[in-house]
Amino acid sequence: MSCALENTSPDRKKTIAVSSRLKEGRALVEDVWSIFGAANLPTDCISLGQGYMNFAPPKWITDAAKEALDKIATNHYSPPRGLLRLREALKQHYGSQLNRDLDVKSEILVTSGADQGQYSVCTAFVEPGDEVILFEPFFDPYLRWVTFNGGKAVFVALHPPADTIEKPSSHDWTIDLEELRAAITPRTKMIIVNTPHNPVGKVFTKDELIAIAALAEQFNLLVMSDEVYDCLVFDGKEHVRIASLPGMWDRTVTVGSAGKSFAATGWRVGWLIGPKHILQPTLSASTRIVFCANSPLQEAAAAGLELARTNLFFETQRQEYTERRAVLCEAFDRLGLKYSLPEGSYFVLLDVSRVQMPENYSFPDSLIGRGRDFRVGWFMANTIGVSALPISEFYSEEHAKIGEAFIRFAFCKDLDLLRNAAERLQNLRKYIR
Repeated sequence: MSCALENTSPDRKKTIAVSSRLKEGRALVEDVWSIFGAANLPTDCISLGQGYMNFAPPKWITDAAKEALDKIATNHYSPPRGLLRLREALKQHYGSQLNRDLDVKSEILVTSGADQGQYSVCTAFVEPGDEVILFEPFFDPYLRWVTFNGGKAVFVALHPPADTIEKPSSHDWTIDLEELRAAITPRTKMIIVNTPHNPVGKVFTKDELIAIAALAEQFNLLVMSDEVYDCLVFDGKEHVRIASLPGMWDRTVTVGSAGKSFAATGWRVGWLIGPKHILQPTLSASTRIVFCANSPLQEAAAAGLELARTNLFFETQRQEYTERRAVLCEAFDRLGLKYSLPEGSYFVLLDVSRVQMPENYSFPDSLIGRGRDFRVGWFMANTIGVSALPISEFYSEEHAKIGEAFIRFAFCKDLDLLRNAAERLQNLRKYIR
């Protein structure tokens, strides 16, 4: 006699319910990265949408990675806190900037990329129903980290530059402090600050950070400061670490990334800097998620930090990115389109509200229900062969209309590719009204 269970379900795909957190975090819909991924675009399209480089890290860093592979120890698990050599290098790099003698045993945590580190912070501190404030536009994984851990994202929009500003910069994207204060409730647990900002390129001023810090102190909030683009600040602007402000060390975790610092985004080596009472619970969460970060590439990241000063690496890199930024921005100037000149990061937001697409142009079903910026981005990729990223994806539904006027270009590419893209972009002229 067979004991097999009889299949009585009309649709076995629906027998196991998906977590509501995936729905709330917009994880189940086809995201912007998939829609504008290489598989969906013309084969000869120049991709300036996603923020990965088309050049290698410096040879002296990749040589360190190769040397690490020849060692026995660095082919195996590293301590969950990270290799001591990397933590020592981070102590030297960050200590003076934070005005602290960092403790490598308790105040530095190496993670499997900055993303995993920030997810671990949310796992360690966000309770179901806790609210986390995000500045819009926001790096879209923030929403997932909050909702996957049972929290609720609360959105405060950065205000775009006024139309009267002829040559806006990322500085002209501003915070309304009264709106920020009004967003704080008894359930607010944390504020995520991203400076230099992705996708705006805004470098938060010291005054802005002091104001945010005052609210964090008043309402006893944790601050997660995503500073992965800290090495890319232009035009003499100052990158201020909010953790260095009076009273903020005890409530701030500072986030960094080898991928952004050394043009090695696939290495997935990041780090968190903060007080023991924040990093110890975060370590407890992190070890249950990945246990430890990539061992040989931690060794290479350590070598990168150790040799960066001798090789003037960050100064040279900043000059190179300034030149790359100029190539792209000059192309926009030739078109007569407004853009926000970024003071940091490697992204430029272009105002595409004057781009007029043909009325009978056919768009794929994946763009149904999406903002106008999605259609402009798709049209550009398929008509002139340059892709960029629509940023309404980085907004809540409430504020998505703000994002529909802009698309994001990444200039973390070599000069030849950027110059080629700049020439292709001139074909957009006939569609500008």
